[in-house]
Amino acid sequence: MRLEGVSTTYEGEERPAIRDINLSVRAGELVTIIGPNGAGKTTLLETINGLLRSEGLVEVLGLDVHRHGREVRRKTGYVPQDFMVPPDTPFLAKDVVMMGRVGRIGPLRPSSKRDWEIVMAVMEELGIADLADRPIGRLSGGQQQKVMIARALAKEPELLLLDEPFSSLDARSRRLVCRILADLREDREATALVVTHDLSAMPEDCDKVVLLNGGRITAQGEPEEVFSSEAFLRAYGALRLVRT
Repeated sequence: MRLEGVSTTYEGEERPAIRDINLSVRAGELVTIIGPNGAGKTTLLETINGLLRSEGLVEVLGLDVHRHGREVRRKTGYVPQDFMVPPDTPFLAKDVVMMGRVGRIGPLRPSSKRDWEIVMAVMEELGIADLADRPIGRLSGGQQQKVMIARALAKEPELLLLDEPFSSLDARSRRLVCRILADLREDREATALVVTHDLSAMPEDCDKVVLLNGGRITAQGEPEEVFSSEAFLRAYGALRLVRT
């Protein structure tokens, strides 16, 4: 993945939400994106996923997102921030996870036995197989979060973009998701970008940390390098990191 001179401005706004972004991520890397509220973390993920118009070079999975956004999204598992559905939403949890497979194989192809096997295997791995036949709107926030993560994983993605995936999860579930990400990196060299505001919840074995502040990347590199930088101290003050 390569971003060079990237700026993204929301429609109707004059000031870019992110600007002058230069970022390189190798295949198979696990990258954590941190920064204060309003720093541009979600905007960066949406730009990489080709959901927003941007200036500059955005090359993802060897493709120019501006020209091949649909193909990039077909190979990308995306978990949006703060996903909650109304209680009367009729879709069953397993149907929502299957939407990830449809995104991969295309909407006109019927779901096969293998597709359903993948769906159920992912739900089993996340410990939510017993929720398969329950309406997603009746699930707790943490259960819905796991369903959305399962939907992204069922896509068998080459790239995972996870926006605050730990926000509704307990410590045990966080560790489970981090283990799954590590397995994906080992087994399939899948690349993952994880946004988190909770520094204590970030994956312990991430390869790179990217610090955003004021819409710019102010530090990036190995975790200890970023956490000892002046940019980090300016963004977070004398914050003490505590792993859970």
